[in-house]
Amino acid sequence: MSAPGLSDLSDRLDRVIEAGAAGQTAWLARLASFDSTRGKEGPCQAWLAGEFEQRGWNVDSFAISEVDIAGKPGASAVVDVDYDKAIQVVATAGTEGGKGRSLILQGHIDVVPTGAPELWERDPFTPVVKEGRMYGRGVNDMKVGVTAMVHALDALASLGYAPDAPVFVETVSEEECTGNGALATLERGYRADAAFIPESLEHKLLRAELGSVWFRARILGKPGHVMAFDAAANANLAAYEYVQDLIALTAEINVEAQEHPWFGHIDDPVKFSLGKIHGGDWLGCVPSWCEIECRLSVLPGQPLPEVRARVTERLNATADRLGTAHPEVTWIGFQADGHVFEPGTEAEAALARCHGEVMGNALESFSQTATSDTRQYDLYYGIPTLCYGGTGGGSHSPQEYTDLKSMKDTTRIIALFIADWCGLRPIKGKEEK
Repeated sequence: MSAPGLSDLSDRLDRVIEAGAAGQTAWLARLASFDSTRGKEGPCQAWLAGEFEQRGWNVDSFAISEVDIAGKPGASAVVDVDYDKAIQVVATAGTEGGKGRSLILQGHIDVVPTGAPELWERDPFTPVVKEGRMYGRGVNDMKVGVTAMVHALDALASLGYAPDAPVFVETVSEEECTGNGALATLERGYRADAAFIPESLEHKLLRAELGSVWFRARILGKPGHVMAFDAAANANLAAYEYVQDLIALTAEINVEAQEHPWFGHIDDPVKFSLGKIHGGDWLGCVPSWCEIECRLSVLPGQPLPEVRARVTERLNATADRLGTAHPEVTWIGFQADGHVFEPGTEAEAALARCHGEVMGNALESFSQTATSDTRQYDLYYGIPTLCYGGTGGGSHSPQEYTDLKSMKDTTRIIALFIADWCGLRPIKGKEEK
């Protein structure tokens, strides 16, 4: 059985993926039923490891704590997190010593917290299908991508083919907060000729992305009885002044961004978020402390030490203006560089062919005002990386959904890419169903 041409293979994949659509949707629903928020990823990863073993893939399941990532390129700060519970899974499919090029297929299974339960119409981890969409926490970001990459290999196997090169199927955690899960797989030794991360990106290719820094500032007030009211003395009220000054810093950076080659066309691409705030001990006392936890975007080309220095200088200036002690600043999560994926790679050309075959139009690229795992592979480890996936919406909100037709299209595109990039070999004794 010889390997088919692109159009012939695409047609055959279309039929087998359509025939298995109900099973693929059920698989996504099962994956999305796991509460895999930070620290709870273990059961989800154990289920995935079992699924991969059933497919005959070699499975390596390990905790980040088992890998020395400290001081490595791409390592982000970690505070108060048990990395013994941060499980990563890498399954090796395909052919060792084959004639094709090796590939990493990577998707994250960690999801953001659900937030206020009153805002959800349904249980966040009981996915529902309605009018061609699946709703639930993590279905779009990015368990649908994991489902597509696994079922792309399934579809090829149903046609009697396996990749003619090693394919490392990676399901990682920590994408939403540090990127250390992806880093752990690289430091574990998993490298390839290209990487493909099927984030939900409206069938567009990620060309440039922002990085981000996460930090905590501990603000000190001047405690005393509430009858001696002074806004500057109240650490909780003082936090408002710090936040306003950080917003002003963000506005200054966005003025600079107007000249950026990859983000100048976007209004205010750099984002600041006050993510958490808490402080004070007793209602009858002027609060002596308040902690704010914040996120600030990083433009490609802005060194992280420079960004951190600007944040610290602005916080100290606020303290000087208020006449209080400089806040203690801790870098608590993402310390991620912005990154540009240079055009013209062989991997991009292969994806363009596969996208065009399925979608019937030219592959478009865009700049993203967010952060992904892609920098770990492309920027820090020199592995050409593609970030591309299907359609959905409402990520990080109670309205999160993914489009199920798009899932099928993405599955076919990934399968075609595997065939193009890795080559195919017949599976002995297996015929097309």
